[in-house]
Formats: sequence, C-alpha cells, structure tokens
Amino acid sequence: MQEFLGKKISGKFTIPSGIITTNTKIIEKIANEIPQIGVITTKSVGLIPKEGNREPIITQYASGCFMNAVGLTNPGAEEFVKQLQQIKIPEDKFLLISIFGKDAEEFCQVAKIVEPYCDGIELNLSCPHATGYGMAIGQDKNLVKEIVAAVKQVVNKPIIPKLTPNVSNLSEIAKSAQEAGADALCLINTVGPGYYTFDGQPVLTNKKGGMSGKGILPIGLKCVKEASETTQLPIIGCGGISSAEDVKAYTEAGATIYGIGTALAGMTTEELKKYFKTIEEDIKDGTDNATTLLKTIDMTFKKCKLVENTKLAEDLSLLVFDKGINIRPGQFIFAWIPNVGEKPFSVLDNNPLTLSVQKRGCFTEKMLSLNEGDEVYFRGPYGTPTQPEKNKKIILVSGGCGLAALYQIAKENKNIEIFIGARDKNHLFYVEQAQRITRVHITTDDGSYGEKGFVTEKLKKRLEEIKHEKLVFYNCGPPKMIEIAVEIEKKYAKPENIYTAIDYVTKCGIGICGSCATKKGERSCIDGPFIGENR
Repeated sequence: MQEFLGKKISGKFTIPSGIITTNTKIIEKIANEIPQIGVITTKSVGLIPKEGNREPIITQYASGCFMNAVGLTNPGAEEFVKQLQQIKIPEDKFLLISIFGKDAEEFCQVAKIVEPYCDGIELNLSCPHATGYGMAIGQDKNLVKEIVAAVKQVVNKPIIPKLTPNVSNLSEIAKSAQEAGADALCLINTVGPGYYTFDGQPVLTNKKGGMSGKGILPIGLKCVKEASETTQLPIIGCGGISSAEDVKAYTEAGATIYGIGTALAGMTTEELKKYFKTIEEDIKDGTDNATTLLKTIDMTFKKCKLVENTKLAEDLSLLVFDKGINIRPGQFIFAWIPNVGEKPFSVLDNNPLTLSVQKRGCFTEKMLSLNEGDEVYFRGPYGTPTQPEKNKKIILVSGGCGLAALYQIAKENKNIEIFIGARDKNHLFYVEQAQRITRVHITTDDGSYGEKGFVTEKLKKRLEEIKHEKLVFYNCGPPKMIEIAVEIEKKYAKPENIYTAIDYVTKCGIGICGSCATKKGERSCIDGPFIGENR
C-alpha cells in the first residue's frame, strides 16, 4: 500500500485532471477496476456550469504530442457533488477534486461545496487557455499565495495547488504556495498555449491550446525538480509520462505520485487495466513492457469534395464525397469544417464516402447547406469494429438515422435481417441498397411507407416467427427505441449477444475527454460505439 497525505491508497498513479476521469460514472469504474490508480483526480469544476469550447477541442501536432482547449467544461460544483453521491469509490482511493475560480473568493466558494465529498482539493492555477482563470492567476506568486491561504482558512481537507510550467520563477511560486499552507503540489499542467494548423487553418476552435504528451516530459521533470528543491511538500508529478523509465526520472526529480494522461490515448478500459498493471510490474522488475501497449493515434485530416447533396427532407440529406475511406463495420469518423466545428458521423457507405446527415445544430445545418465542390475534412476511423460470429443470424434494428451505423454490418455479413423505423417516407434512406443485400422490414409513424407503427412492434412480431437458436442483435437509434428493443431481444438472446450504439456526446474519438461516458462508465468512442448488454 502507498500512503499519500495520511491516507493509505492502493497505488502510486493518478490520471491528471481533465483526462478520462471527467464523468462520475467513469470515475467509479476506474476507481473500482484499476488498483494501481490510488489518486482519483476529477475534472476541474467551478461555481457555475460552463459549456466550454466547441469542437475541435483536441488535436495531435506530432506523434504522441497533443494540444487541447476544452474550455473548463463542467456542470458546476453543486451538480457535480450530486453526481458524486450516486457512485461508490473504494476506501483505498484518495479522491482529489480539482476546482477553479476567477479569484480567491470564488475558489473558496467552490472549495466549501466540494469539501464534504473528497479527500483533497486541487486548485487549478495553471490552465493555459481559459481567459481569466488558471495560468492567468498561477503566474503571479502573490495571487497563488492569497488563494491557497484563503482556501486553507475555509476548509479542513488537504489543498494541492496545480502549478503552471509557463513561468520563469516556478521555485518562487512553489515556495509561496508552501508558505500559504499547501499540503502538496501538483505539476505540471499543459504547456503553452500553442498554435497548430492543418492546410493553413487552425484546428482548435479556440485556435490556441495547451500542449501535452511526450514532448513536454523534460519540462515536467525540470519543474518538479525545482519545486522539490525549494519546498518540502509531496509532489504529484505529471507531464509526458509513458514508461517505467519516465516514472523513475520523476522519482529522482522529487515526485511520489505519478500522473499519466495523454499516453493513454486510444486505450479501451480493458487496455487501461493491462497498461497500469504492466507499468507497475516494469517498475518492480526493471522491464519496459508497458511501452509496447501504447497506441499509435492518427488525427490527421483527409480533404474531400462534395459530389452530391440529395435532400430527402428539410432536415435530412445524403452527402456523397469524391473519395472513399477505409473503415470497418461499427466504426465512425469526424467531419471538420474550419471555423464552423467538428462532429462525429457513422459512415453509411465507404466507397465513395456517403453520410446521412440530420439537422441537430449549427454544424449539421452547415453540412446540409453544402454545395457540389465544397470541401470537408475528415479524420478517423475510430471505435472498435464489430465482428459478428459467422454461424449466427444477425438482426439489425434501426431508428432515426441508425441505419448509417448498421449498413456496413449488413454489407459484410450474411444471414441478416434489417428493421428500419422512421417518422415518414421522407426520413428513410438507402432502402433500395439494403433490400439488394437482405430482407428489410420498414415501419413509419404515419404509415406513408411500409407498415404504420413502431419498428419495435414489427421486431416483436417477426421474432415470434424466426426459428433460430443463435441470434445476435445490433441496435442503433433513439434511446427509448433501444430500451424497448433490448427488452424484446432479451427473450431471444443472451445479453452478450445484444449490442447497442447510443448517440452519446463524442468530442475527441480517442478516449481522452470522457464526454461520451455510458451509464456503466465506459467511453463509447473507444469501448464501443456498439456495447454489449453484458458489460
């Protein structure tokens, strides 16, 4: 057992604030399933909710090197602690809630709200891309001292300022934090802000962002060394760690807890478990096996031109582009229009690239208005491909635009039936293409095409007729439709043979931001998007 600030904890690692453990359901899953992570650090929360920046919020400027500008997205402290009360965290974890504010008074207000629900409070004095917060405060040693002292006066839990590397006097700032009563230090936060473009356009909607990953390792080590030589405080060291050798270097610099962040990009939850177990073994045995588990992430863009925009309804179009894309069934891509934003899409057809786009906000509205010859940038694919067993009968159930996520499965497999539900005939697409490859059942709410009624009703009737012992189901559509479909399907298949893809908010696609958390704490962009009911 490791000890940190008087509490015995299960391991010497943490995941830094803002990475993966940004949702309480993910926090619960990580806390209960990865013993090597002894300090659970939350995303920074403030006094009031913040939506943050529009996507893109993250980009990769070199191999293993990332830049992000999330914008302090959070539900507000009051709502966050309500969510915390709905989960269970083991006793051998140190729950470190990260908070931010514009001044000492606001920091104190937030600290008092979260204090009853945590083991310690991290003060975000280092975010490099949020105007008026973070680094704007943390570069002033007097403000750091004022804020730390003020928070210490109103709470009794350990206080851990997270310091910025973007200063020339870090030793003085660390000393000021200690003099004000800090119980430990966390450093570093991201470096910068930096600026990165693709094809002459800034990728991040915020234009500038904090840099993380392998490239900032020397900076992190330098800062931890300076702080350890200036203070006698325990240090959480983070910045560029990916191997046991990096952990050793941080130990020699003065850290006792180690934060691993963007090195985890692309790892599923099961792969995270294996990685942390392996790096712990590497430290003990002097090996270097954890680095073989690191993922190669591709966030480069491919520029495509629109060939055809077929208007099916006022809020629905089929967009066909001039290039194909290499994608497996179940995966998805991101579309980026500079100065507008970025959103994920299932690929209806891959050659040529064909998307079904339904209006949901400003980005999809822009997609619907594209004309022939207009350019869109795509990155991906992302997500875990689906691989149905060959000896099973596959039932695909689609509602809304769900067919976009299911059609590739139908193309590459046999013994399939497809159930499609839509509000009316104008919101149906790719029906003829689907009918060419398999049997298709269609319902519309108004009866304008196929049978009148809900697709789940048609599914129930058909399943009563099918005589097959090995059924596997894939569902994609509105949550209510999926809920009803799954209850029907459970009568005909085990939970491990029922897969659903729900349209969670997906911002990064590489498992880092945690915005796509499921009810069970998976990240649908990386653990899914099709997730089995047994998980």
